[in-house]
Amino acid sequence: MNESIGLEEQFSKHIGKNLAEGITLTGEFELKHIRDGKIIDMRVVKNLVVDAGKAAVAGLINGVVTNFFDFIAIGIGTVAAAAGDTALGSEITTGGGARAASTNTRVTTTVTNDTAQCQVTFTFTASFAVTEAGLMDTASAGGMLARQVFAAVNVVNGDSLQITWKIKAA
Repeated sequence: MNESIGLEEQFSKHIGKNLAEGITLTGEFELKHIRDGKIIDMRVVKNLVVDAGKAAVAGLINGVVTNFFDFIAIGIGTVAAAAGDTALGSEITTGGGARAASTNTRVTTTVTNDTAQCQVTFTFTASFAVTEAGLMDTASAGGMLARQVFAAVNVVNGDSLQITWKIKAA
C-alpha cells in the first residue's frame, strides 16, 4: 500500500467509506403519558448509548454476552446521562413503575429491519415525577444499553406511561 497516505484513507479506498467510518448505535424513545384513555403528553427523547452498552453489543455479536436488552426501567433521578453510566440515578421499584420486560420487534427506519424496538406500558398505582429511562438487559441490576434524563412527566394513580424505545445501527 502507498505509505504516503494514511491507513484510514487506504482502508476507505480499498474497502469502502462506510466500513472505514464504523458503525454507530443511535436511538430515541417516545413517551406517551396517558390519563383516562387519552394521551395528555407525548415526547420523543434522544438517548445516550452508554459505554457498557457498546461493550455488550460487541459481546452479543460474537456470543460472549447472552443477555438481550429487553427491559425498560424508569426513575426519578435528575443527574445528566453520561457515557460511563451503568444504572439509572434513582430507579422506581414500586407503585407500577418497576422495571418491566418489553415487547420486542424489529422495524424499518432506512433498510428492512434495521431498528430494534422495545415497548413497555407502565400503569401507576402511585404518583411520581418520572425524569429518566433506561434500556436494560435483566429484570434487576444487570447491564444498561442506553439512558436519558428529561423534563418531569408527572404521573398519578391510574395514569399510564408508554415507552417505545428504538435503537438503530447506522
